[in-house]
Amino acid sequence: MARIAEIVRRRFGVEYTLAGLDLLLHRIGWSVQVPSRKATERDEAKIAAWKDEQWPVIKRGRRTWAPGSASRTKPARA
Repeated sequence: MARIAEIVRRRFGVEYTLAGLDLLLHRIGWSVQVPSRKATERDEAKIAAWKDEQWPVIKRGRRTWAPGSASRTKPARA
């Protein structure tokens, strides 16, 4: 995002904070998170295998000794 802010500053002579630039980009439908195309080196078979084998292990929630809640007003059910 900082590189984009630098380009905007050089090209248009306007400085934005990173948060302000992020807001402007999202207003026009741009996102720095999504590539415009897939990488040519992408191996779909390896990705599918990783999703089947590794992702369930990573996604598995952590185990706690008792039910808990982050809410102070709505405690967890026992």
